[in-house]
Amino acid sequence: MDRLSSTTTLPDTFQGTRDDFSMQMALIWGQIKAPLIVPLLRLAVVICLIMSLMLFIERVYMGIVIMLVKLFGRKPERRYKWEPIKDDVELGNSAYPIVLVQVPMYNEKEVYQLSIGAACGLSWPSDRIIIQVLDDSTDPTIKDLVELECQRWASKGINIKYEIRDNRNGYKAGALKEGMKHSYVKHCDFVVIFDADFQPEPDFLWRTIPFLVHNPELALVQARWKFVNADECLMTRMQEMSLDYHFTVEQEVGSSTYAFFGFNGTAGVWRIAALNGAGGWKDRTTVEDMDLAVRASLKGWKFLYLGSLKVKNELPSTLRAYRYQQHRWSCGPANLFRKMVMEIIRNKKVSSWKKVHVIYSFFVVRKLVAHIVTFIFYCVVLPATVLVPEVEVPKWGAVYIPSIITILNAVGTPRSLHLLVFWILFENVMSLHRTKATFIGLLEAGRVNEWIVTEKLGDALKAKATNKTPRKSRFTFGERLHFLELCVGAYLFFCGCYDVVFGKNHYFIYLYAQAIAFFIMGFGYVGTIVPNS
Repeated sequence: MDRLSSTTTLPDTFQGTRDDFSMQMALIWGQIKAPLIVPLLRLAVVICLIMSLMLFIERVYMGIVIMLVKLFGRKPERRYKWEPIKDDVELGNSAYPIVLVQVPMYNEKEVYQLSIGAACGLSWPSDRIIIQVLDDSTDPTIKDLVELECQRWASKGINIKYEIRDNRNGYKAGALKEGMKHSYVKHCDFVVIFDADFQPEPDFLWRTIPFLVHNPELALVQARWKFVNADECLMTRMQEMSLDYHFTVEQEVGSSTYAFFGFNGTAGVWRIAALNGAGGWKDRTTVEDMDLAVRASLKGWKFLYLGSLKVKNELPSTLRAYRYQQHRWSCGPANLFRKMVMEIIRNKKVSSWKKVHVIYSFFVVRKLVAHIVTFIFYCVVLPATVLVPEVEVPKWGAVYIPSIITILNAVGTPRSLHLLVFWILFENVMSLHRTKATFIGLLEAGRVNEWIVTEKLGDALKAKATNKTPRKSRFTFGERLHFLELCVGAYLFFCGCYDVVFGKNHYFIYLYAQAIAFFIMGFGYVGTIVPNS
């Protein structure tokens, strides 16, 4: 009997302990809520609303500019002189400038033939073009394959140079810098850069070089990217929406107004005199392309974006590759801003308005605020107001402004308008990764100079898909887990449940959807799952 009574009273003891713990937590929450949590959350809301307004004004401004550009037809051919380079009977081919085409690569087993073949297929007088393959590969087998491919094209009469070095110092910037030191480069006037997955059309040089020949103030002509695998999976469609806005709006607006925009690192033609005059390639950040563009702009050089000229390339289709790429693209600009902001302010060669454009619009709003406000506001602060009903977010800040920003972002890819909700959820999840990378760049923390080459699959995935033999995933389940995403997902799910029971703003619809998105990406079920070969 005593044994029975002891076992029946044991759960009551646990229940009492649990109730005591709950009461203690509620008491602590009640004591710190009014004097500490509420004021801090109100301050966070105000800061986030200010950042949202900054982003909103920037998006509306760019929307107005791009609309005027389209309406009044300010095409590149009207803003700058363009005419075909004419043949000269006396000079012969020497009337044409010598062009260097650089193709940097690193263990590009799946795409090296495509990129080298496309570069060698460029139409230009054969004695006025040099193809330079800069191979930093560490895999000896791939290195041999790349060298053999270069020899194969050389046997066809193509002036192709296979260049290697004994280290990877400076990564891509180091390879490009080393490539410019060769004696034959001294005779070149312009340099074209194509990353290993880029496949330019044969007429690329005929459409770009005349701008540089006839307009000595131009330093750079940048082409647009065209994604060959945009339809591979939902993640690549999301990337296409983001990058199409970047090219359709951001690059076009920068080119049309201040003749400045960030060089995309590939599919662009540089005037070698401008490149060298700006200090050449530097490896102080992971965005050597943006670094060079800012320095050249501060020297007074102008840039031109050709939206009508598209170069085929590949989007990262695995979540792992995409995360590494986004870390580099978010951390690098923040770190570059830290290093260059005072240099920009002190510069005497460009106007004050251009300085404001570079510092405020280009860096602060697009490279810092856009990432931070997306995560902090929509994934942290807004859900927190569900738990603290004393703090309210005005409807214009919670609904209207983000809706307009989203619609303006979607104009670049009309074919994907039906995916807008998925794009919002996807971008909000990625904003966690980008915000973390942004702060790493600003604070110069541990991974600030991390450079991992974006994996390209080329046709490898299609080849493996035809093989019916079952294969294991390249990554184990544990490697695909992303702890931070899962934690934020759990937080949003809890806030959603709290809103269902106690809330009045119906935020739970958004909170549940966003929580599911965080869980899906946290477990790594996004993008292409590549089987082991």
